[in-house]
Amino acid sequence: MKTFPHKILRISPLLIASGLCVLLYSCGSKSAGGDDEDAKVASQTPVTVTAVSDSTMVDYIDLNATSTTLQKNFVKSNATGYIERADVQLGQNVSKGQVLFTVKTKESQTIGNTINVLDTSFKFSGVNRIRASASGYLSAISHQTGDYVQDGEQLAIISDRSSFVFLMQLPYELKQYVKIGQNVDLTMPGGTKVTATVKSFMPSVDTVSQTQGVQLKANTSQEIPENLTARARIVKSANTNTISLPKAAVLANETQTEFWVMKMINPTTAIKVPVTEGIQSGDRIEILSPRFTPQDRIIVTGNYGLTDTAKVKITKP
Repeated sequence: MKTFPHKILRISPLLIASGLCVLLYSCGSKSAGGDDEDAKVASQTPVTVTAVSDSTMVDYIDLNATSTTLQKNFVKSNATGYIERADVQLGQNVSKGQVLFTVKTKESQTIGNTINVLDTSFKFSGVNRIRASASGYLSAISHQTGDYVQDGEQLAIISDRSSFVFLMQLPYELKQYVKIGQNVDLTMPGGTKVTATVKSFMPSVDTVSQTQGVQLKANTSQEIPENLTARARIVKSANTNTISLPKAAVLANETQTEFWVMKMINPTTAIKVPVTEGIQSGDRIEILSPRFTPQDRIIVTGNYGLTDTAKVKITKP
């Protein structure tokens, strides 16, 4: 039997180097693929979405209205003399015919009861009673007991409660939105709300501001002080059951001539959709066109700077 010597398998160094290169290349390819996948995920902009809702949109303007009394009655002395009695206090409510002041003439003050002593049938007192000419409250008092007054001198001012109104300064170009008999909401300092009715228009317009005074009669029994400034809301238009979106969802160009929203067409892609705006009320905007459905998802945050067919990632509903 013949025997053969064992052959030793020798691997060439060149072959070993080639194998290492192939292995390193494969690892590098896998790493590059992972990096591309990470870059793709990182390129998605995080956004939040919302849906349209049916709501009532009201277009209004707020104007200042100041409380005032249009009719003021002046209480005047009907004789020259001294005020013997003054039954008045500032802010006091008085009735028509109520005695406010008693004036004793200077002649009576000088001669006293001499005339009555000489002639008991004469019954001269020299005392004049001054009465309120209208009902209201005393908004000013000029004299008190003991003062010397002239005939015709002003003693007090009565503000007529029946002429109490809020005077609203209305820009003349907005007059078409205010009619006689129209109801207007008044908001007082502190948040109290009162309904008022448009009573009349003042017959002149302010030369500088081009505003016209409008008298608003407050429909309340509570006593409101003069010179109180309230906020009157004038409704220009109102639409019910109309589609609206949050203001943050609507984007515009620099000149505010074009408007659009970013609408989701699939879970990761948003497209640019031009829209036509309507009434803006509070933090919502009416969308006149196109007609979105409640199922449409509109980006509300993260939409600034997005291009058409942008890749996004919804972070929360």
